[in-house]
Amino acid sequence: MSLKAFTDYLELERNYSQLTVKAYTNDINSFQSFLAKEFADTKLSEVNYAQIRNWIVQLVEAKISNRSINRKVSALNSYYKFLLKIGDIEVNPLVKHKALKTSKKIQVPFSEAEIIVALDELYYEDSYKGIRDRLIIELFYSTGIRRIELVNLKLLDVDFGNKTLKVLGKRNKERYVPLLYSVIQTLELYIEKRKQLKEIKNKQALFLTNKGVKIYETLVYRIINEYFSLASNKVKKSPHILRHSFATHLLNQGADLNAVKELLGHSSLAATQVYTHNSIAELKKVYLKAHPRSKK
Repeated sequence: MSLKAFTDYLELERNYSQLTVKAYTNDINSFQSFLAKEFADTKLSEVNYAQIRNWIVQLVEAKISNRSINRKVSALNSYYKFLLKIGDIEVNPLVKHKALKTSKKIQVPFSEAEIIVALDELYYEDSYKGIRDRLIIELFYSTGIRRIELVNLKLLDVDFGNKTLKVLGKRNKERYVPLLYSVIQTLELYIEKRKQLKEIKNKQALFLTNKGVKIYETLVYRIINEYFSLASNKVKKSPHILRHSFATHLLNQGADLNAVKELLGHSSLAATQVYTHNSIAELKKVYLKAHPRSKK
């Protein structure tokens, strides 16, 4: 079975993005190169776990991080699951594989005070760029959307009547998130500024560059980094940290975990639970302050 059949399956049936499909392809090609060099007569469909284990050892010796190795093996595992599904193999050679241990990346959210500085104390020009940048920050913090979700927003996704935003998430799953009144106000101001652009090459996209083309992910990252460099001393300042802050602050204020899960567009509760460690820290403060025996 060709690799193309697998990538077609990922793209057409699983609705994976082209970027994800490319990453899977690169990882499987990497393993194929290893096979050709170390086990010249072995086909992908004939591989055993010992051979895969040799590949993993080689990656470890090459100083590849455990996280990256796990990603590569996961791509290979998905390929073998596909071959098993269509009957090309009888046993997945990775069926008993255990992922390498990785250290958990601690994502430190912005504090509520830092958000206040960014939104209420920093200066935003009364220009298309200034209003657009402010709206981007407001949307990230008030909705928790992902960077790619923001980039792909369309004008028609904004429902001013119902004060909601339609978001196209992972695997083309749609969700609707509520919009705060303050965000609606900034949106209205932004759209007026947008109309004044000299040229609009992408009329459907909500966010555009100054030249009227659809905004792109690296520009969005630079915008967040630029403003939060003035509002925060934290090392990492990115759209994902704003998403993390959105979830953490909601949970700190007593929001239901399932409700936050729906707002974030997570498919499982486990994905949302990574945001609870900061909430637990907040609960400890409340607990120690309020419990009758905490002073003893």
